Amino acid sequence: MKIFSYAIILLFIIFAIWAIFIEPYILKITKYVVENKDLSGMRIVFASDFHIKPYERGRLSKIISEINNQKPDLILLGGDYVSGHKPTMTMRSNKIAAELNNLKSKYGVYAVMGNHDGWQGKYQIIKDLEQNGITVLENANKDFGLFTVAGVEDIQTGNPNVEKALLGAGKNIILLTHNPDIFPQIPENVTLVLAGHLHGGQVNIPGRGNFIIPSKYGKKYLYGEVKEHNKTLFTSKGLGTSILPIRFNCPPEIVVIDFK
Repeated sequence: MKIFSYAIILLFIIFAIWAIFIEPYILKITKYVVENKDLSGMRIVFASDFHIKPYERGRLSKIISEINNQKPDLILLGGDYVSGHKPTMTMRSNKIAAELNNLKSKYGVYAVMGNHDGWQGKYQIIKDLEQNGITVLENANKDFGLFTVAGVEDIQTGNPNVEKALLGAGKNIILLTHNPDIFPQIPENVTLVLAGHLHGGQVNIPGRGNFIIPSKYGKKYLYGEVKEHNKTLFTSKGLGTSILPIRFNCPPEIVVIDFK
């Protein structure tokens, strides 16, 4: 009986070490291929849910380096750059933005806000990002001719307006939203929707399911590719942690999308 108890304690210790100190700092590159002749040869890198804590400059630098290593034509950011609900729980947004200024791509860097950004003061975060060369799309778009990047406000802390975000948009629309729950509202002329927020469940216990899924649709848009009514959504597992500083069977990821 004692041996069994010791084994359980040992397994718990191993789980805790892995979930707190190892897996949250793994960085996985997840690649998708999208057929679109107009955009053939173009590469997008999408990163979301950074949740940078005060002591995580090294993690942020690693993320930026890995994004640049993918040689992206376009970098898109899905929100939640800060962590927690209070200023003491996060690296200051001006410092995060200064690091993100090191991101490099042909068409630039475009972003939307997340719920944590809203709770921590999104207007200051927007200002910090834009002062560092990152364009924030709040129900707005940028038309490049060959394609359009659009972005909507966060559902929880903003007022997402898809119609306004797409006003004057051209062809091959790529729409950014922090929360995938808005996907049913997206019209079919949008080529691709990119979202985060759900962290892929963050903790995935085999046979027990996910730790938490903050979506009214449950697991429907939890992670990866979803096709619905001629529309395509990619939901990222994100990069950071929320509520609890752990990840299990759900490593952080950077999403790479290649068009052919």
